[in-house]
Amino acid sequence: MKGNFNYETELQPVALLDLKRQYESIKDEIYEALKRVCDSGAFVLGPEVKALEQSIAAYSQTEYAVACASGSDALLLSLMAADIGPGDEVIIPSFTFFATASAVTRLGARPIFADVDARTFNLCPIDVERKITSRTKAIIPVHLFGQMADMHRFNVLAQKYNFAVIEDAAQSIGAELDGRRAGSWGDMGAFSFYPTKNLGGAGDGGMITSRNAAFTNKLKLLHVHGMEPRYYHKVIGINSRLDSLQAAIINVKLKYLDAWTTMRIQNAARYNEFFIDAGLDNTVVLPYCESSRRHVWNQYTIRVPDNLRDTLRQSLSERKIGSEIYYPLGLHEQECFRYLGYRTESLPETAAASREVLALPIFAELTENEQHCVVRSIKMFFESQAIHKLYPAAAVAMQKREAA
Repeated sequence: MKGNFNYETELQPVALLDLKRQYESIKDEIYEALKRVCDSGAFVLGPEVKALEQSIAAYSQTEYAVACASGSDALLLSLMAADIGPGDEVIIPSFTFFATASAVTRLGARPIFADVDARTFNLCPIDVERKITSRTKAIIPVHLFGQMADMHRFNVLAQKYNFAVIEDAAQSIGAELDGRRAGSWGDMGAFSFYPTKNLGGAGDGGMITSRNAAFTNKLKLLHVHGMEPRYYHKVIGINSRLDSLQAAIINVKLKYLDAWTTMRIQNAARYNEFFIDAGLDNTVVLPYCESSRRHVWNQYTIRVPDNLRDTLRQSLSERKIGSEIYYPLGLHEQECFRYLGYRTESLPETAAASREVLALPIFAELTENEQHCVVRSIKMFFESQAIHKLYPAAAVAMQKREAA
């Protein structure tokens, strides 16, 4: 044993995410909250939704919050409130979930893909400024994997070139830059309550935060078909309401969010320690966290060089160690966006990241022993790779022993 990493850990399966553990710890409170909604009969836009809007606004250090049906709708509604439409351009990262781009395209606007920072995977301000034109009406910095993008520089660009800033904070509730929370920097911030998020419901759900009363009033209209008062429609909106049952569950979980975030931060620090103790910090690239950020670790993502990422993932799968690739393609490489004319090499950092990233288990309830199993499994893989290169015959013998 070297340092704090246990080379003798007996391997066991480790799930990428185990939502049952979290649920077991608070299930009585969730039952009570659901019963309260059912007894009230207020299933849509009821008191639980209003309470959640107020709580998320306060938690995110904003004046306002408007609940909606999903994180994808939160992005779409934000763009609608900013009057984005045909002929407009919206600059977004290519290295992100599909919803960031689909929201732009659905409104007839053109997504302009920019590259990312090689260390944080967040939108690169230098590349964004290169791509600003007279048609640029908004940018969407994504706070990827739980670490905030460089909002200082994006807000400077927004003032200089006069466009809206919409934060995609789907993976980063509670994340901070210089002590200021995600969702409080831009004109609007879009959040997701999908079950895999740090604050997840039991299905889809979303929220939009804002410090701007005018945007908030538009959002309140747009997410209920533009209707105010009932059956009188001032604008054409969409139906995107958060139901009260989801809000009740999220209200319960919000009380525990900071404790769960602290556990994720501790797990990330422990991974770093184990990788270094195991001598793997020069074999894989560990996640980078800016000192001015509070990283909330929705994902713990390593980079695996030398075209070994997929082989490593297969090896982990065989040992029943969960992992995932976020994301295997940049959006500029997706078939549905070929009409935009990008080539793979148009965004070199995005292309490189998509071929190297691998997310490991990081959920709050992950145990220290499970982290030993993850790191030991990765260590065993690279030891096997070294033996294959140096001693092919010994590698075959080792594989036979493991199979036996």
